[in-house]
Amino acid sequence: MEHLKKEVSITLMTHDHLDEVAALERVCFSDPWSRNMLAEELDNAMSAYLVALDKEDGSVVGYAGLYVVADEGYITNVAVRPESRRGGVAGALLDVLINFAEGNALAFLTLEVRASNYAAIALYGSRGFRGVGRRTNYYEHPREDAIIMTKVFGDDTDDGNEAGDGGTAGGDL
Repeated sequence: MEHLKKEVSITLMTHDHLDEVAALERVCFSDPWSRNMLAEELDNAMSAYLVALDKEDGSVVGYAGLYVVADEGYITNVAVRPESRRGGVAGALLDVLINFAEGNALAFLTLEVRASNYAAIALYGSRGFRGVGRRTNYYEHPREDAIIMTKVFGDDTDDGNEAGDGGTAGGDL
């Protein structure tokens, strides 16, 4: 894991974080989720959302969401304040989601990313996600394709090419 340039603590998102996360959505995305949409996700038993809090002032500098169906994990959003990017915040959030997936024996994690978001594609690639498809015109404002990236988790029948921890990773979000 890279050294964090921004000192953060990763914790579960609560209703207390909604205003800051909704503001972050508006800064980071051309089609942001509303505060109400985020609140609904917090009440969804199949979803888990994390926030990265600045250790100096407690403000939200990033967040990530995960939707779990059976043994499948769908990363819904990963966002970091522009002034905090390239500081390891997104990687720290992603690492927690990966540890959760491994600890809970999920078969895979998957997500969509703008085809032009090279920094995010590189980050996901560094964590073992691979491009598995494309969704044409998935995004609007501007219209753009999405790259589908997936990280598959092996089971005990792996061929030995992937290092694993035998499922001993902590799995609570």
